[in-house]
Amino acid sequence: MSSGLMSYVWEGLGNTLLLTVFGALLGLVFAFIAGLGRSSERTWVRGIAMVYTEIFRGFPSLVLLFALIFIVPTFGYQLNPLFAGILALALNIGAYAAEVVRGAVKAVPPGQIEAAIALNFTPWQRLRKVVLPQAVVAMIPPFTNNLIELLKATSLVSLVYISDLTFSAQLIRASTGETALVFFGLLVGYGVIALFFTAIMKLLERMAARSLGRTVPSGLFGRKEVAA
Repeated sequence: MSSGLMSYVWEGLGNTLLLTVFGALLGLVFAFIAGLGRSSERTWVRGIAMVYTEIFRGFPSLVLLFALIFIVPTFGYQLNPLFAGILALALNIGAYAAEVVRGAVKAVPPGQIEAAIALNFTPWQRLRKVVLPQAVVAMIPPFTNNLIELLKATSLVSLVYISDLTFSAQLIRASTGETALVFFGLLVGYGVIALFFTAIMKLLERMAARSLGRTVPSGLFGRKEVAA
């Protein structure tokens, strides 16, 4: 492959990683705000959080992306295409991940929360010192699934001419005519990236579980080890 074609690959890889990482980080913000909002004691907060999760879980990422690229400019705001891609992916994946946050928070044993109340912890202290340390361990495995889904969804941005891996593969295919080889390489590329992100999330899961002194999975094959 010529250096010119390889430049397409590196540009596409960089943009795909950028979309995945920043989409995940922004989606995490949306997820925690909405997930904790759905667990709030205030009805109006739960209502706003529910509206967000239900609406953006129902919107296909592609439709949301088209809206940000083609509809928002009619109101006088022109978004950078790459930022629009990150925002569309984050809004969608954040709505799904919000249910993960809500479920993990609800799974914390009520007795521990009652003990924190008995110790005169403020609501913020209960959340920070009791609820979240335990809930985060339960969140990470489903967050891993959300992250891989986000990675796969980044290919949608190729439809609005953002140079991600899929768009780069289409350019290379048009230049070389090697359809099968190019798309097989694309398949392998996404698989390798997914394994990389999965390994990182496994490491984070082990670190979070060890901080609570729990038994944690070691590596990608499920062998168990006991935290010291």
